[in-house]
Amino acid sequence: MGQSSSSPLESCLNAVCNGRDDCVAYPDNPLYQISWVNRYNLDIPVSPIAVTRPETAQDVSEFVKCATANNIKVQPRSGGHSYANYGLGGEDGALVIDLVKMTEFSMDTETWQATIGGGTKLSDVTGRLHDNGKRAISHGTCPGVGIGGHATIGGLGPSSRMWGSCLDHVVEVEVVTADGSIKRANETENSDLFFALKGAGAGFGIVTEFVMKTHPEPGNVVQYSYALTFGKHADMVPVFKQWQDLISDPNLDERFGTEFVAHELGAVITATFYGTEDEWKATGIPQKIPEGKVSVVIDDWLAVIAQQAQDAALYLSDIRSAFTARSLAFTADETLSDDTITKVMNYMDNTNRGTLLWFLIFDATGGAINRIPMNATAYSHRDKIMFCQGYGIGMPVLTQQTKDFLSGIIDTIQNSVPQRLTTYPGYVDPSLASPQQSYWGPNLEMLESIKGTYDPNDVFHNPQSVRPGSKKALV
Repeated sequence: MGQSSSSPLESCLNAVCNGRDDCVAYPDNPLYQISWVNRYNLDIPVSPIAVTRPETAQDVSEFVKCATANNIKVQPRSGGHSYANYGLGGEDGALVIDLVKMTEFSMDTETWQATIGGGTKLSDVTGRLHDNGKRAISHGTCPGVGIGGHATIGGLGPSSRMWGSCLDHVVEVEVVTADGSIKRANETENSDLFFALKGAGAGFGIVTEFVMKTHPEPGNVVQYSYALTFGKHADMVPVFKQWQDLISDPNLDERFGTEFVAHELGAVITATFYGTEDEWKATGIPQKIPEGKVSVVIDDWLAVIAQQAQDAALYLSDIRSAFTARSLAFTADETLSDDTITKVMNYMDNTNRGTLLWFLIFDATGGAINRIPMNATAYSHRDKIMFCQGYGIGMPVLTQQTKDFLSGIIDTIQNSVPQRLTTYPGYVDPSLASPQQSYWGPNLEMLESIKGTYDPNDVFHNPQSVRPGSKKALV
């Protein structure tokens, strides 16, 4: 419940709420940090000036106007899974607009386009698509992630090589811009804004509603996993090389998604193939992937999603914890050499990690994602075939030793290539020296121009969001 007003901002926000419970909270609320702020990464302290929970796009608009009138930065939160707490502003003093109440859903059974509220969790998206015609979209595996951030930054998951990223399914949005306007954006209306929202959304507006194309749920799905336990990580060198050679094949079947996960006791290779067991065998992949458990054929889409969510929970999902995260992206020419693989594995063996709970996750990308032109959306990693994410989790306190361990892995890989490796903004890396260039590269100049048009005062701001450039539109 809102507290008694003591500032122009509070007076404005309270007026929008108009006495509604569970609409706004301030730092003097005893449950503010636990129930309203609820940081995802407990290692990064942040205290917003207020947290709001709008029910309509008009509420969002009025809250944004309150912020701009008081020179306050704004960030939306959908699921709140930013590794650097950017949904809370990433630094003190931002107004958080939490879309937790904006979970509307409808399906057009003629076009099979779904309209999805900006605060809907991925688990609910999956369930509602299933219940409304057994439809599906590609998205990540963590069920508590919100569609609002996921579909405006990329949204990568096991089916992305087959169907494209989550944002590639977005055909239209309703969005509140920095002046409080409520706009529709698609490829013909506000197309420059639409371009920016599909890959760099947090810096350009608050999407209150998505219209997304959908697919029929796949029939049979082959699930594969292979757990390796080694005395030392150096023993994994040939296994990782075999996996990387497989995912580097330019003709790799797009129905195939896979991860290689190194951890304290060894590694796990997971794979998903969207097709029958006979089709799986016909691809030749079973002969190329490291041998493991017998593949399991699952013909229940929801069971597949549930298994992938369970796998994700083993690494980092809805748990609030103190952790460090680092990441890199690789084109086909930037994959790890044999020498680099050996150096990385030796480094993991010979370095004090500071925790037993750490993961180095390599996941295959490309396929359908890479068929879309680089300048079609803000998402700029259409040329990548692999991502790397490193996590170190405090038990219970995150130590500098663990941060240094993860940084050392990234430095070992980076030092093996002459060019500066980039990364995907969905795998937020707060340590980047030039984050905007790393995240949006060839599209950054265009994005800065669009930012100058729609948000010249940088209302929608976090430590690594796009900054305003010239107002001359380039799209």
